[in-house]
Amino acid sequence: MAQLITTQGKKSKDDLGLILPHEHLFVDLRTYEAEGFGEARVEDVVAKMAPEVEKAKAVGVTALVECSPVGVARRAEMDKAVSDVTDFPVLVPTGIYREPWIPPWAHEASQQELTDWMLNELNDEIEDTGVQAAWIKLSAGDDGLTETETKILRAAAHAGKATNAIIGSHTIKGRVVRDQLDVLEEEGYTASRFIWIHTQAEPDFDLHLEMAEWGCWVEYDALGNPNAPDDDTIIGYLKKLIDAGYSEQILLSHDRGWYDAGNPDFVPMPFTYLSETFIPKLREAGFEETMITRLTHDNPFNAYAR
Repeated sequence: MAQLITTQGKKSKDDLGLILPHEHLFVDLRTYEAEGFGEARVEDVVAKMAPEVEKAKAVGVTALVECSPVGVARRAEMDKAVSDVTDFPVLVPTGIYREPWIPPWAHEASQQELTDWMLNELNDEIEDTGVQAAWIKLSAGDDGLTETETKILRAAAHAGKATNAIIGSHTIKGRVVRDQLDVLEEEGYTASRFIWIHTQAEPDFDLHLEMAEWGCWVEYDALGNPNAPDDDTIIGYLKKLIDAGYSEQILLSHDRGWYDAGNPDFVPMPFTYLSETFIPKLREAGFEETMITRLTHDNPFNAYAR
């Protein structure tokens, strides 16, 4: 049976409803050498983030995907603490972010060592936290893959193939997604288990269509955020993708939160815009309820299920 691996155990499709496939509870966007990188008190994180999770639950959100990997201060124990207090399932990743956030040990590790590390977290637990990794989060630079980013991607392909864990990548340029998919297929992985995170940041919609045709998931994950395409633009993209037959490869989220270890005075942005504002706009635009459910319930479950 396909299930999501969460901080609250394994969840079947019947257990869940609307799922947010790209959010953050805890992150530090400074690099690893910064003083106090990734450090915070659990009680401070819970105090700031548990109320945001409760707001999301109140508008029908039933789970969210944590998208902070190694490199931007993944803290599975923080995710678990917020999850426990709110009785809310969170999916935590293995994987490593891009340059210059890649830690020295990952530069030095062999591809096989990186694969083994990911497999251990996907099959067992993350850093003695009791949290099993649900998926693999990576990234790529705007100018193309570096040698270490490529090594990490190849390692992820083997870990993903062995576990059926999906790989998602923060990739801003569509042409770089091409390079990533080429590498993944060289390693025997498949585009159908790859998420192009931040698709909306690529202004050339033809590249959105190209990657959907290749088979990967396209994710519009900045809903309601400043400096992101407006809702009408995203709705236009959705209509074109759906008309082209790719409705089962679309993900919608906010890329919001979060407790910022580098700036603990940061005010979290709520995880509620999709439910409160964007879905009503989809209805106004003529989207049927079955399609809205597909986009917000079925697709995120199917993407992340193992």
